[in-house]
Amino acid sequence: MLRFLAIHHLAVIDHLELEFGPGLTVLTGETGAGKSMLVEAIDLLVGGRASADLVRTGEATASIQAIFERADGTEVIVRREVSAQGRSRAFIDDALATSGALRELGASLIDLHGQHEHQTLLNPVEHAGLVDTYVGHTALVESVAQHYGAWRAVADALERTRLSEREKAARIELVLFQLSELDRVAPKAREDEELLAERQVLANADRLARLSSEAFTALYDGEGAALGSLAIVWKRLADLVEIDPRFQPYLDERDDLKSRLEDLAFMLRSYSSDLDASPERLQSVEDRLAAIGGLKKKHGPTLDLVLATQQRFHDELAALQASDERAAALDQEATTAAAAFREQALILSDARQVAGVRLARALEEALGQLSMPHSRVDIRVFPSPDEPDSWSPLGLDRVEFFLSPNPGEDLRPLVRIASGGELSRIMLALKTLATPDEPGRTLIFDEVDAGIGGAAADAVGARLQGLGNRYQVMCITHLPQIAARGGAHLRISKEVQGGRTVTVVSRLEGADREHELARMIAGDSVSVPVLASARDMLTTRQIGEGQAKGESESHRKAKAKGRPRGA
Repeated sequence: MLRFLAIHHLAVIDHLELEFGPGLTVLTGETGAGKSMLVEAIDLLVGGRASADLVRTGEATASIQAIFERADGTEVIVRREVSAQGRSRAFIDDALATSGALRELGASLIDLHGQHEHQTLLNPVEHAGLVDTYVGHTALVESVAQHYGAWRAVADALERTRLSEREKAARIELVLFQLSELDRVAPKAREDEELLAERQVLANADRLARLSSEAFTALYDGEGAALGSLAIVWKRLADLVEIDPRFQPYLDERDDLKSRLEDLAFMLRSYSSDLDASPERLQSVEDRLAAIGGLKKKHGPTLDLVLATQQRFHDELAALQASDERAAALDQEATTAAAAFREQALILSDARQVAGVRLARALEEALGQLSMPHSRVDIRVFPSPDEPDSWSPLGLDRVEFFLSPNPGEDLRPLVRIASGGELSRIMLALKTLATPDEPGRTLIFDEVDAGIGGAAADAVGARLQGLGNRYQVMCITHLPQIAARGGAHLRISKEVQGGRTVTVVSRLEGADREHELARMIAGDSVSVPVLASARDMLTTRQIGEGQAKGESESHRKAKAKGRPRGA
């Protein structure tokens, strides 16, 4: 659960510190006030992409910090910093962390659902992933993707050996041309780093020689050299030990210290003579860096990518020049890999068939609570085990949602018939059905109310209110029916301070909250009757919390019935 959020210099936000509690928190305000920037800040904390555009104009760095409370009551502090150059650093409990670590931590704490996410329902390619997310068979999905990659790699190698002689000769000529430059330069791993370090030394050779000579003189060879002076120190220490044995450990280290200083002296003496400070060597290093730089510009941008490209060309050339025996071996490998992929994909296909039935029933019940009481849902899985051209990392299947939102209507593809408001409610139902039942989890919805109003908006509000009894829920909304159901209400607005636009967040209660709801109902023309309506809406929706708890319990039972244990 998100307990505390601090944002500094992020776009229109100059400085914000917010505390959050359990239940449903609603965030309202005019379009462009900065509501979605709060979601952007949280997305950065869970591994989202950083960009220099996010840093407030005139500032060097934007920073976001949050305190999350885990289900066991322990707290974790997450911080993300983004520089005006686009570089970012992340910290988990003050220890440096990668974006991957942030994403892994975020997956266990937060489900973030952004604006227009419901539009993904209009792409049937996404439907298989929705079923997979609901049933939770991640390991099986990953196994299918790995088997597909293995089969595809061998199949591509086999395809290259089957090119016509003319095509093969043209491709070999092109690959040899690409390899000629790479092999002529023949870069080695980390060579660019080593050359840069050497150039740094060569460019400062005179200064390095002078510094090492001065250090050698001061340590060993000059008047009053440190090593000579230390002889007096050791004699005095020996005299001290005879009186006070506490100095004995320091005296015992004499030989070791003397040996180390002598090694340093010899290193300093030989260092300048070993420097190859010739202009020819510096020019050679510059030429080599330029050659490697040209390869990185063409095949990089890193030397590791250049080396990977070089190896890929060598592998392709070997495949193109393969003999008939090699082609036969590849053909056998491809057959074996295809069979292994097909076997795993058929298991996934069967799992999707079962999960689709369960998800359809659970989705119908959830839509019934979202003012779509007569909806019928059918999730159809179309496998194609014998059509390799249709195989993909997702398996053998084409999965598609079919919907009948009204009584008497046939089931039809969701992408053809669903309205914007229906898509919003279907996505809300899918997201909440697929959310793990973990205490302390945070669900964030950015304008989930797109395209809905009236009774549908009220139903969505009740759904979110019910979710607030199981999770911490935050919802950005423009609808008063939803805003009235929040246990806490934050208003986001813009102000001009010192000639700069800043985002301000206010926690609303009492009359202020009534006035905000009235604004959402009627705009700027808030009259006494509108205020009365807002007051009545707030009273009835807060009373409805008990009903929402009942709906939440019903949803939990439906979910338990719909999803297999351990999935």
